Parts: sequence; structure tokens; C-alpha cells
Amino acid sequence: MKQFWVDIRPWRKDLATTAIESGADTLVVEDAQCVRELGRVTTVAEKGDLIPGKDVFEVEIVDKAAEEEALRLSRQGYVVVRTRDWTVIPLENLVAQSDRIIAAVGSADEAKVALTVLERGTAGVLLATDDPAEIRRTAGVIAGAGEEIPLVPFEVTRIVPVGMGDRVCVDTCSLLADGEGMLVGNTSSAFLLVHPETLENPYVAPRPFRVNAGAVHAYALLPDGKTAYLADLAVGDKVLIAEHTGATHDAVVGRIKIERRPLLLVEARAGESTASLVLQNAETIWLVRPDGSAVSVAALEVGDRVLGSVAKGGRHFGVAVNETIREK
Repeated sequence: MKQFWVDIRPWRKDLATTAIESGADTLVVEDAQCVRELGRVTTVAEKGDLIPGKDVFEVEIVDKAAEEEALRLSRQGYVVVRTRDWTVIPLENLVAQSDRIIAAVGSADEAKVALTVLERGTAGVLLATDDPAEIRRTAGVIAGAGEEIPLVPFEVTRIVPVGMGDRVCVDTCSLLADGEGMLVGNTSSAFLLVHPETLENPYVAPRPFRVNAGAVHAYALLPDGKTAYLADLAVGDKVLIAEHTGATHDAVVGRIKIERRPLLLVEARAGESTASLVLQNAETIWLVRPDGSAVSVAALEVGDRVLGSVAKGGRHFGVAVNETIREK
């Protein structure tokens, strides 16, 4: 998820309050205590959580030498880059070589440019504005700047009950929507899109904050391309929620429920890639069809198509590694 920083120098309580309520990650201020009186949020200040000149640096990009200085400093911390002319800012060069670049912007439109440079975008933006409405608009741009996940249709090749085991329900702090879900897989090379419990059914009331995601051993795809075992997820963690279109956003974990239930193995294929996932064997567990509609695992048949994602396999503590690893 892209970082949203707001510059509140000189101090204005109304701007700080709006920034916090809009979900700003970090406030750049002269006195961190002013922020602490309003809420818990990271500050950049002399006595803040991040210290100017130590954890955060500011560079005005006026020539190649300044660009090289920004890259050098990015090895030590975050670098806020400023420019005199947004039409020629060499953000491409910086973004291509560093993931610690924060672009100083003055509007939501400028933020949108910074967050889409080279498709990857800067790590975040630092907004300076006198308008609370611009803070809210920029927050909206940040919320829509999640990474795109290429989803592909998998053809179901095998469905078989495998007996009892422990499965994980991920309860998020968000109300999820039809046609989206979590990407989960038995291996780190392919994932299936598991639908949240948003649908009406005769058995239980909808719980649109919940994804009955799979067995404890399965990998869940997280923001920034990392993975975690479902059993390792905890309150306060962030999980990646993907829409059937491939757009993504984050959701905060509010609770994890692990319970012993009958399980079902689903295997599917897309070209040369094979995905598999062990899910609870119940009619209230859904995967996602290519059109975004949900299909219960109780009604799933061999030959059906469901959405998933293919990734480069091989993980070390959830981070992709370039080594020979075979999963099956």
C-alpha cells in the first residue's frame, strides 16, 4: 500500500485532524506533541518517531547531481523529493532504483502522477495543502493506488474430500464486497481467489467482513507481494484483497478463527500452472468465477472455471527468493 504523508508546517489542528481521520500514515510537523494529543500516528519531527536528517531526508531535484544525492540518501531512509516543474521531474529514474522515494505534492492530481510513474510509482506522497478537502481527495487517490494483480481463469481438475483438519477464518476490519476476496494457495506459485461471506444463504447470516480462507498451512498473498501462512496471521496484520478485475486494496485483520472442520481439496490448472487449495467442505465457502460471481465449493464441478493468480514460487519467511524450490 502506498504511504500517505501530510505536511502540516506551520501547525493547523484542523488539517491534522482531517489527515488522521482520512487515514494518513505520517504527519510532518514541527512539534510531535501536538499530534500525540490528537491520536496515534507516525510523526516526522525533531522529537518524533522519524527524525529529519536521520530517518527522513529532503532533496530538491534540480539536476543530475541532486538526483544521485537522493538515491544515495535513500539507502539510509526515506527521501522526500521536491521539484520546480512537475512536467519534467525525473521520478522514473528514482523509482526504478529505490523503493524509499516519497514525492512532495500539492494536490490529488499531482499525487496520482507520482503514484503511477513507471506503473510502480513512488513509495508514497507528502501532501502540502491548506485545504482539508484536498487531503480527503488525496486520501481517495491513495486508496485506489493498490497494485494490480493479473488474475487468470483456472479450470477445476479435481475436487476431493480429504478428512478433518484446522481451517482459518480471517475476519477483517472492512466490509468486503461481492466479487472480491483473498488469494490463497497450497503453494506460493499459484493462488485461488476465495470469496468473502457476503452472500445470503439459508444456513447462516452474511458476514461480509469474513473470508473462510482455507487450511492452516496455506499461503495468503499479502501487500507488496509477500505471503504468510494463514495460521500466522494476527490482529493488526494487513491482507491483500483482490477484486475480480485485478484491482486490489488492503484490509486489516481484526480476528483469526481456527476451528477443526471437514476439508476439501480443490485443484485447478491454467496453462502450465497448477493451483490447489484445501478449504472447509461446506456450502458457505465460495470461489470466484471470471465474471465476478461466486460459486460454492458444494456446487463446484470439474471443468468449472475460477479465478486465481500465478506467481514465481519459492519463499523464505514470506519473501520471494531466487533459488530452486519445488512445491507440490
